Amino acid sequence: MNFTFTDEQQQFADALRRYLDKSYGFDARQAIVGSDSGVSDTHWQGFAELGLTALPVPEAQGGFDGGAVDMLVAMQELGRALVVEPYWATAVGIEALRLAGTGDGDDAVLLERAAQGELKLAVAFHEPHARYDLFAVQTEATRDGDRFVLTGTKSVVQHGAQAGSWIVPARLDGEIALFVVTRDAAGVQVTDYRTIDGQRAATLTFANTPARRLAGRHAGAAALEHIADYGTLLLCAEAVGALDALNHATVEYTKTRQQFGVPIARFQALQHRMVEMLIHAEQARSITYLAAVRYASPDADERRRAISAAKARVGEAARFVGQQAVQLHGGMGVTNEVAAAHLFKRLSIIETTLGDVDHHLARFASLPAFAVADMEA
Repeated sequence: MNFTFTDEQQQFADALRRYLDKSYGFDARQAIVGSDSGVSDTHWQGFAELGLTALPVPEAQGGFDGGAVDMLVAMQELGRALVVEPYWATAVGIEALRLAGTGDGDDAVLLERAAQGELKLAVAFHEPHARYDLFAVQTEATRDGDRFVLTGTKSVVQHGAQAGSWIVPARLDGEIALFVVTRDAAGVQVTDYRTIDGQRAATLTFANTPARRLAGRHAGAAALEHIADYGTLLLCAEAVGALDALNHATVEYTKTRQQFGVPIARFQALQHRMVEMLIHAEQARSITYLAAVRYASPDADERRRAISAAKARVGEAARFVGQQAVQLHGGMGVTNEVAAAHLFKRLSIIETTLGDVDHHLARFASLPAFAVADMEA
């Protein structure tokens, strides 16, 4: 497969990398992580000025109508720089509105505000004790006159406290439906905390909280799975950027760390190990690019196969490259003073978000095409 980015995609990637190299260095990132909010409004506005927040939004709502490959380009650069702002959460929320919303009325307003950088979004995928089962939804939606109210708990909502609106799956008459809940709604409690990779997450508790149901043609369980696949693809793209950065940091470190009077980069055994790290990263890149192309397939099973194959392979690469990088850095590899430790932590969280390696291998094996191929073999 011959895969090359368009001139526009490459120019956008170059512009974003220049911005991050200039304004979002490691020390700047650490200062943001250590702040009370854990994110930077200044950099969020910078992303909006670059067009990053408008990239996934449809043209009708003031965006650039960026597809999966366009988003892959952006997420690679954000992963390379270890960006902690809620871009992934907002992009997934935008895709939820695109898939499950009507594109008009309140849905259009949310998309327009997101495109301008005025609104951050988050999708509340997870519930306590559900692990990776998207459909283990216990949050209940009930009709209250001409509106809906939600009761239940959502856990590990990525950047939940930073979002102005949440897309929340809940059970309505036994079926999964998607709802929009605003940050200032009554009866909602938000518990914000920092995760080990420097990002933010929250527990959301709803107690008869007013909500608006998304009324698009596809706003049920199938849409929830589709949205999760989109989020998984973006995580894979972010991981590819982080793998590149971690490989580069490891090679540079081995050029400076000396043993027996020479840089350890000269030791053939360690050179072989770093080549293996590069191979893992390149395989992760290739399968992620394929998943980005297949994401838009009208065949849902083809989309599922591509996404799960990518997440499983990226997870294996994240584990191998991260562990080898820490070993080659020695004790420095687990300190807060070097970027390698933070890249490893971020890759570890990506590997377990929206399904780990085992989960996606099982999902891949459960799809019809795999069963047919196994029988033919």
